[in-house]
Amino acid sequence: MAMGIPTFPRRLVVVFAAALALALLGPLAGCTAEPVRFDTAKVVLETETGPHTLSVEIARTERQRERGLMNRQELADDSGMLFLFDRDDFISMWMKNTYVSLDMIFVDRHGRVMEVVEHTTPESRAIIASAEPVRAVIEVKAGTAARLAVKPGSLVRYKAFEHADGGGTE
Repeated sequence: MAMGIPTFPRRLVVVFAAALALALLGPLAGCTAEPVRFDTAKVVLETETGPHTLSVEIARTERQRERGLMNRQELADDSGMLFLFDRDDFISMWMKNTYVSLDMIFVDRHGRVMEVVEHTTPESRAIIASAEPVRAVIEVKAGTAARLAVKPGSLVRYKAFEHADGGGTE
């Protein structure tokens, strides 16, 4: 006579299997969640060649910063994303799931460009870190920094920065 699995352990196996399925499929549920939305604004880059206006999306929440420009197939000239942080810190970025080569402009709380990293490698997981604490990063299409002559000492005008002269843009 064959012995079957007792009822109690069989239920336990079913409950365990359901819990395991939820644990494995739970992270996938986030994939169908509402898309990340960004406010847009204008920032002005003041360089040795004059003022240059960019249309940027603003990434100020953790969720927005995590998404950034991922999964974009193209980026228009003179557009990009402004990543804003709550305090000065060493900021690390990467290009995971980012298909367009970018220039990354690291900016301090006064709106001064501290560092520019040009022509990042699409889809790279290499860390691109600021050499010193900064408050923001602007990502633009690769080649934009050179075209606009953006370099350390250039100024970014936007209301989030504490400009010594009080000037900013909305």
